[in-house]
Amino acid sequence: MTTEATRPVPLYGPDYAADPYAVFDKLREFGACAPVELAPGVVATLVIGYRAALEVLQDPGTYSKDPRVWQHNLPPDSPVAPMMTWRQNLLFNDGEVHARYRRAINDSFALIEPFELRDLVHRLSDSLIRGFADRGEADLLAEYARTLPLLIFNALFGMSDEYSERVATAMAAFFDAESPEAANRAITDFDGYLRELVELKKKEPGQDLTSWLLEHPVELTDQEVIDEIMMTMSAGHEPTTNLIANALARMLSDDRYYRTVSSGALTATDAITDVLWNNPPMLNFSTHFPRRDVDLHGTWIQAGTPVLISYAAANTAPSELPAGPRSDTGAHLSFAAGPHACPAKQPAVLIAATAIDRLTSWLCDIRLTVPYDQLTWRPGPFHRALTALPARFTPIAPDQKGTNPWHESRSSSTPPPRTSPET
Repeated sequence: MTTEATRPVPLYGPDYAADPYAVFDKLREFGACAPVELAPGVVATLVIGYRAALEVLQDPGTYSKDPRVWQHNLPPDSPVAPMMTWRQNLLFNDGEVHARYRRAINDSFALIEPFELRDLVHRLSDSLIRGFADRGEADLLAEYARTLPLLIFNALFGMSDEYSERVATAMAAFFDAESPEAANRAITDFDGYLRELVELKKKEPGQDLTSWLLEHPVELTDQEVIDEIMMTMSAGHEPTTNLIANALARMLSDDRYYRTVSSGALTATDAITDVLWNNPPMLNFSTHFPRRDVDLHGTWIQAGTPVLISYAAANTAPSELPAGPRSDTGAHLSFAAGPHACPAKQPAVLIAATAIDRLTSWLCDIRLTVPYDQLTWRPGPFHRALTALPARFTPIAPDQKGTNPWHESRSSSTPPPRTSPET
């Protein structure tokens, strides 16, 4: 019997989007785990305690990532279906199957040298900054933080930049979890494009992740390559966008913090670490399914029901955080942990830090045009995503002498050259 005391708490709607941490504080009354509703009729257990979260993340013998035991209960038109339905990639599989998929992803990303990725971020950042630097104002989300990761991942996968807006629409539909119709259209459109991309790369392989996945010794099928790309794009674009935007919002709304960053005492990486601890780009995810009935830190959870990790709540759990300075980026859970920890966390941080450094170096007096508490957030149970990030700054002419970005003529998202993998 469901009572008011045990009724699942919604993780959707404008109130939750405006202040999810108030909801997390309420959920702590349940203990380390709490009943939540991800979308109408989709109930799950949300792990909000740090130690309980680590236990789930590090125990694949008890907690499976394969949703097929449960997804028949999920309405096909549910807005969260795209994020919770099984696919042939490393996110939704366990054991040897997961290891095979992860090896293909790890080995392919290993072909990209950090300095080459940084150079790609430099070139694309400069191209985007040129587009608004002489205006004196910009929406840093729409014109920079959202566009830059998309161009980067397009380049890495050998995609056409002409498809950028369609990819962005698909990613937003996945994470917003508001409209099932929009989500299903996005999946169908994106899946169709990826099939065309795979066919193209089979005929004309290039120096890109799609070609490397197709060529990998684990011999992925076409569908597996498509599902791996879809997973990597969704896990790479939206969270990286939010990481850049949330870190910029924090920096540009706090004069003391921003002055310190500008003076060199702190860096963009410090701002990113702050966000990963206190306002992560993904609030809740890492869906697991207990293989048997379990008692998780005092909460009885039925086998085969969804258990999500709240990175945000766990990172801020009172009296549960590990000893030591909060600047230790290895202790937060924003990239998950255990065998399913994010395989691309270092590239994500490199992209975000380089993007912020580039922007704040050339537009050094940039500030938000509204107070931080007047910024608005997109609804959805999974992410922490701004709707806009309006800023102003002293205009800089694209041909101004001495400002190095404006002398860059290369603006295409050409992927970095292929290197030999380590053995």
